[in-house]
Amino acid sequence: MKVINDLYDYEGFKIVQNQESFKFSLDSILLAEFISLQHSSKTVLDLCTGNAAIPLILSYYFSNSIVGFEIQEKIYDLAKESLDLNHKLEQITLIQDDVKNIKAYFPSNTFDVVFANPPYFKFNERSFINQNESKALARHEISLCLEDLFKISQYALKDQGEFYLVHLPERLEEILFYCEKYKIRAKKICFIFSKGKEKAQIVLIKCVKGGNNKLDVYSIENIDLYKSYKNLFRK
Repeated sequence: MKVINDLYDYEGFKIVQNQESFKFSLDSILLAEFISLQHSSKTVLDLCTGNAAIPLILSYYFSNSIVGFEIQEKIYDLAKESLDLNHKLEQITLIQDDVKNIKAYFPSNTFDVVFANPPYFKFNERSFINQNESKALARHEISLCLEDLFKISQYALKDQGEFYLVHLPERLEEILFYCEKYKIRAKKICFIFSKGKEKAQIVLIKCVKGGNNKLDVYSIENIDLYKSYKNLFRK
């Protein structure tokens, strides 16, 4: 069933979602708050836009033009409704296609900033896959794997362009391997600890194409699910 919800506590913003599909979560909010778009001339690409929650949150702060790819037609349609509802069709452009086909739409070195809230879990014959196809695609690397993100970012980003990623801490070693392989080096890593947890639940990573090896690592602890995250990284 389709519903219209408030986009968290971003005043005046609404988001169209389907109760049976994968809905936006705290991960999306944290990544959107982590991304910095200080110059309005920067062009921005969302590799896995889903229902466009992250582009909408970014448009709450910034006026940059944003392009988002979404492979699932039904989710794409929901995202388009959300953009129309929030009067963001001119700022945010959605493409309903596999982002691996990006070369058919844009030349290399087009974007200043690329980001992704991708499927977190590897896919193989032993994987426990949700019977709901939409949720399965959102959670497992069925159509897009971790290495694909770096291949596409290497193609799409300008030199010194920024790649932002939210993922599971247990896959950080693999992420850093691809950072080095594709010369999109990690510059900032932030571990997110939920309230009362000893292990980090989320890792946020900022990378720079052609960047040097200087890396800042920090953490935010005791994240409360009911807290406002506005300007969490912008203070």
